[in-house]
Amino acid sequence: MDFALDQDQSAIRDLARSFAADEMAPHAAAWDAEEIFPVDVLRRAASLGLATIYVGDEYGGSGLGRLEAAIIFEELSAGCVSTAAYLSIHNMCAWMIDQFADDALRARILPELASMSYLASYCLTEPGAGSDAASLRTRAVKAETGDFIVNGAKAFISGAGVSDVYLVMVRTGDEGAGGISCLLIEKDTPGLSFGSRERKMGWNSQPTAQVIFEDCRVPASNLIGAEGDGFKIAMKGLDGGRINIAACSLGGAGAALQAAQTYMGERSQFGRKLENFQALQFKLADMATHLEAARLMVYRAATSLQAGAPDALTHCAMAKRFGTDQGFEIANEALQIHGGYGYLKDFPLERIVRDLRVHKILEGTNEIMRVIISRQLLAK
Repeated sequence: MDFALDQDQSAIRDLARSFAADEMAPHAAAWDAEEIFPVDVLRRAASLGLATIYVGDEYGGSGLGRLEAAIIFEELSAGCVSTAAYLSIHNMCAWMIDQFADDALRARILPELASMSYLASYCLTEPGAGSDAASLRTRAVKAETGDFIVNGAKAFISGAGVSDVYLVMVRTGDEGAGGISCLLIEKDTPGLSFGSRERKMGWNSQPTAQVIFEDCRVPASNLIGAEGDGFKIAMKGLDGGRINIAACSLGGAGAALQAAQTYMGERSQFGRKLENFQALQFKLADMATHLEAARLMVYRAATSLQAGAPDALTHCAMAKRFGTDQGFEIANEALQIHGGYGYLKDFPLERIVRDLRVHKILEGTNEIMRVIISRQLLAK
């Protein structure tokens, strides 16, 4: 077992790190304060191959693996957690299309996603169906023409109103997971509309809103996979999404840890630098240890998922639960080390803490991660 990155992975890490430092970090505070969705920066990231990281190269994807994706999202999140997190969702949608759509749909959509000429959003959660995703109510009924007529609504959708394509889980059959299908719905489709932009605690550099379907007519050619496969497709997408969002937590936590370390070397109290107080030294040591442990879990999950290992589901859930919990706690401790300054918007800590908090909720709450892990353990 080799824990070192190879030459290519190191180069990928350095590329993402440089992009985050040059294109994201200097603007992250303004994006947050002014609620700016930096599409131009996302498209520059796409020009480096970061929009379809683990999509095959047939239609412009980078053809990398899950580990490389985790490395990239960690580095990008050190620049701006919120923007990197949206990019991770776009990548997840692109992979789902690459894996499960037919050749015609792949050829039409994937090149646009690779360049981010099209932005993508993932639509599973509903106002009445969050953790219990299999109970979703958005329904698609086949018309005589073969098209689907969609009615319902999705909630908490990143990119809603701005994204060009929406991967939507709809009910085409009976109750339960087996009655769910996946449709690609394009922004200009009649009957598709959006709620007002949600006012959020964090993730302010990306819009979040409801996606509403009122007799929305979708061509049968936009069905992804077979009818009834939607829930399986959604969950397979989320396995990778959970690794990605845990990696985003690593990046935010790493930036917070570095800020705390720098501050401790600059700030003096009681005639000594903060870095000379053993209580803070121990706190810093614990933060670094927990960050490294979380990173190892994320890398293990990414490697497991890439290999199609039998325990990949468990590893992904564990990495998401541990990585997002520890990422938030590390950032929160870094804020505490800064004292009152950490609470000010002049410093990045309060923004990182706000952005990381939602990671414990999305892509399946951490309580649901515990359900998944325990089910897998008890089934053996």
